[in-house]
Amino acid sequence: MKINLRNAFVAGVVAFCACVCVSCAEEQKSTTRNREYDVMVLEPTSRKLTSVYSASIRGKQDIDIRPKVSGYITDIYVKEGAIVKKGQTLFVIDQVPYEAELQTAIANVDVAQASVDAAELTTNSKERLFEQKIISDFELRMAKTTLASERATLAQAKAKEVNARNNLSYTLVKSPADGVLGTLPFRVGTLVSPSDATPMTSVSDNSEMYVYFSMNESQVLSLTRRHGSLEQALQQMPSIELLLSDGTIYSEKGRIESISGIIDQTTGSVSIRARFPNYKRLLLSGGSGNVILPHRQEGCVVIPQSATYEIQDKIYAYKVVNGVAKSQIVGVFEISNGKEYVVESGLMEGDTIVVEGVGLLRDGMNVKIKNVVKGE
Repeated sequence: MKINLRNAFVAGVVAFCACVCVSCAEEQKSTTRNREYDVMVLEPTSRKLTSVYSASIRGKQDIDIRPKVSGYITDIYVKEGAIVKKGQTLFVIDQVPYEAELQTAIANVDVAQASVDAAELTTNSKERLFEQKIISDFELRMAKTTLASERATLAQAKAKEVNARNNLSYTLVKSPADGVLGTLPFRVGTLVSPSDATPMTSVSDNSEMYVYFSMNESQVLSLTRRHGSLEQALQQMPSIELLLSDGTIYSEKGRIESISGIIDQTTGSVSIRARFPNYKRLLLSGGSGNVILPHRQEGCVVIPQSATYEIQDKIYAYKVVNGVAKSQIVGVFEISNGKEYVVESGLMEGDTIVVEGVGLLRDGMNVKIKNVVKGE
């Protein structure tokens, strides 16, 4: 008898719990069914958008420093990464053989000059003798020919002297521009030559930096149609920003100054060059980053990010059709403010979407409209 009472008690508890669960479910279902939702009727608007392009950074000038004469390096006056000025001496190549060559050239000029002087004296004497009809015309002409030959020899000697002076000056390897020095692969005592494949160093003029990036053909055509020509597009383009490799935005803004008129057939893209100031020398030649290009898009459809949900990397929104929620896949472009999407596909002007409480909705549920909100 006791067993029957226990079973009856357990059965009663189970029945009570089931009733409570059913009652809660019905209450939750009723609450969801009776909930009202804010909706938005989509209208065309305009937004400031940004496009991001991978970019490479180069100095205004990147100059390889190569020797003009052969010889051993005897002195190095700079260190790697040093800031140098135009005309500053960087290296000295052994000057002894070139100084000897110059002295020889100067001596040869003196010898040639003496020969010219002697030939002039002889010619002047022959002219007087010819006037007195003491010598023939042939002898006078031979004297003049000798004088001309000696003058030509003098000119050659002077040219060799100039060449020797230049070679001696080339032993002082100087910076051709202001900038920052690159690596120094050679040390004192190294034999260098103009034919060496490796330069002695490089100088990067990085007071301003060139940032190169590419646009595809359709993007360039869009720019051309929007502004009428590439020249006008360049004039009307806004300032751009540079996202550095560490994720920070560069403090100075740049300007696009040239767009190539040739499409690279390998990549199908057009090269673009922007200029950025580099007063603090934060940017280094050879670096990389991302160019952020702002532009304004007119007549676009914009929805709040809060009106969407994501499943398996796809964005969905609930479109209201005849009072019923219909789940819709939406192609979007994220606006930099982090609050909105620009719709690229799936929704259009005139559609009505639910903008709050989408987490409580399910496909096919009835939607009671509380408010029709306006987009910004």
